[in-house]
Amino acid sequence: MSKLITPSPRHLITRRRALAITGAAIAAPLILHTSRAGAAVELVMANWGGDAIPNFKAAFADPFEKATGIKVTIDGSGPTDGKIKAMVESGNVTWNLCDADSFTSQDLGSKGLLEEIDYSIVDANKVRPGQALKYGCASYIYTYVIAYNSKKLPEAPKTWADFWNVEKFPGKRTFWKYMSGALEAALIADGVPADKLYPLDTKRAFKKLEELKDHIILWESGADSQRFLREGEVTMGSIWNTRATLINRDTKGEVKWTFNQGVAGPSSWAVPKGAKNLKETMQFIAFMQKPELQLELLKTMSNGPANPAGSALATGDLATIDPGNDANWKTEIALDVKWYAENYNTVLNDYLDLFS
Repeated sequence: MSKLITPSPRHLITRRRALAITGAAIAAPLILHTSRAGAAVELVMANWGGDAIPNFKAAFADPFEKATGIKVTIDGSGPTDGKIKAMVESGNVTWNLCDADSFTSQDLGSKGLLEEIDYSIVDANKVRPGQALKYGCASYIYTYVIAYNSKKLPEAPKTWADFWNVEKFPGKRTFWKYMSGALEAALIADGVPADKLYPLDTKRAFKKLEELKDHIILWESGADSQRFLREGEVTMGSIWNTRATLINRDTKGEVKWTFNQGVAGPSSWAVPKGAKNLKETMQFIAFMQKPELQLELLKTMSNGPANPAGSALATGDLATIDPGNDANWKTEIALDVKWYAENYNTVLNDYLDLFS
């Protein structure tokens, strides 16, 4: 990819048009339920666990099985770069598709570790411009947001500068173990304007993170980020908006969050090299592009629809939790996928060393 991914609402279509598309959608093509050897076809989707397992099952896997007879099992152990690489290199590929960052798709694909997306089956026009990549097609939009425990912090932190202010906002903080969103937060807290972030000044970012190091606990899975806030291990954290929505509901509003200065980008469907049942896997990815299915995931987990038609269907309260919605997008920072694809692995090692 040669440009910044920007899920801009300029590309959203009207609600009337979205309804027309949904109503006129052609039913999913008939898919053979058996492989060439006669065994029943089953697919395995790898995602980030916790609440994502039942919600992805309800939004995508169950409707697909009902339409095609093909069962989709969800493995919530977390499809990290290392796990995908190890699986492919071992020759024992048990996942059919992974919920992976777009920059992960770009990086692993360039190393021969992913299958190309078959755009004769998957519709490149059902994602925003620049989000149909060679080795990954956008699955949803998500944001690293500031979430906090309002019982422990009566005054709401609104910015990354607040996140660094441990005197005014005491308690432990949490960032993702795999770095995304943390360097941007550090630089914004240090006064770098949002439109001047990339390429990231990693030396300056690490210096700023060093100031907060003793107050940081790293979360690894989405379930971890929820647990840390729910159980009071941290008072605030940089977590996915999807998990922030869930924990806000679980705690009856005690844990709150904001899109302001959140770092937003698309996730993507990636297919490990050597995965079985490629045709059925691509058909499943195409099936999940239906706007009404993506709207269901927005309702349950606040995953922003990758298909603009899905965002166009979101109104009222749903619009307020959609990271691709115009009002929310104006307050967010677009993650630069190209920078991450080129620098992530090297910089991640330095990040992990900082917290070791």
